[in-house]
Amino acid sequence: MKRLLSASILISFCVLAFLTSARTQATPRRVIIDTDPGTDDAMAIILALNSPEFKVEALTVVPGNVDARQGLENALKIVSLAGRCDVAVAGGAQHPLNQKLITAQFWHGKNGLANVQLPPSKCKADPRFGPDLIIEMVHKYPHEITLIPVGPLTNIALAVSKDPSIAALVKDIVIMGGSITGGNVNGAAEANIYNDPEAAQIVFNAGWMVTMVGSDIGERTLITRKYLAELQSSHGPQSDFIAKIADFYLTRSEKSGYSGAAMYDPLAVGIALDPTLGTLKEMHVDVETKGEYTRGETVANRMGSNELNVLHGDHYEIEGVIDLKPNARVCVASDAERFLQLFVNRVKGK
Repeated sequence: MKRLLSASILISFCVLAFLTSARTQATPRRVIIDTDPGTDDAMAIILALNSPEFKVEALTVVPGNVDARQGLENALKIVSLAGRCDVAVAGGAQHPLNQKLITAQFWHGKNGLANVQLPPSKCKADPRFGPDLIIEMVHKYPHEITLIPVGPLTNIALAVSKDPSIAALVKDIVIMGGSITGGNVNGAAEANIYNDPEAAQIVFNAGWMVTMVGSDIGERTLITRKYLAELQSSHGPQSDFIAKIADFYLTRSEKSGYSGAAMYDPLAVGIALDPTLGTLKEMHVDVETKGEYTRGETVANRMGSNELNVLHGDHYEIEGVIDLKPNARVCVASDAERFLQLFVNRVKGK
């Protein structure tokens, strides 16, 4: 009898543990995507909206690929296309902190969305200022919000400068930006960081651990004609839209000598979804704001220390090293094929 009772208790405990685990796994993570839509931004947003692991609470719009007005219009049309007017969409900064905006219609089309004309949005813009919305939601859901900035970091810098306490209340921050092996706008800088280096320096030094998915890894994670054909094999409002912008993006990249189109922003969302899609290494990262050739470069200390130079008469001598506290988990590789298949499947509704 005791054995039967013990077995019954054990079975009940296992069932309860399974149900608890299932509920935990089924609880989506709250995310805010800060975006400058952008073809690859659109891909990233659609991926996030079609991922049950996420509850997209808001899109906050930053100028970058397009100006602030166009970016807000694009974001509203994307959530409307997805039937997701429950997602708050708010405009933010109108320009970078200390420099003029650089837009990228060359890569993204005149309207930022590969010149694809989406229907007018059925969704309305949230009246709140993007950085204030971020602050409000982080306090409303402490330790639950993952920030995914996939544009210049102006809005995030404004939010954390206004309320530094959010750095300790954010669950995670996964950015698409930077590079540790050279830039994509010039020899040193990646576009998002280059568009507002001062904002990036604020964000990297805000006291949280930034997960950095750089352009160097995006350029090793390429959508090709093979994956485009998979997207085109399934029809629906979202998959048709993504196939059209992917075709435009691919064609532009191929004309520039690339074998595929870099999945910059979608990869950041993918790694926020599943960190095992990337190889992450802790480093200390600073942002160059003054260099003539290196403004906007993310300077990653891969050794974890700086040499300690001490003045001896007319020269310095190295007398050891100064350890640096990591402030970033830098993505140094991706599981490109697994990510691309995930992206295609989610866009197709699988």
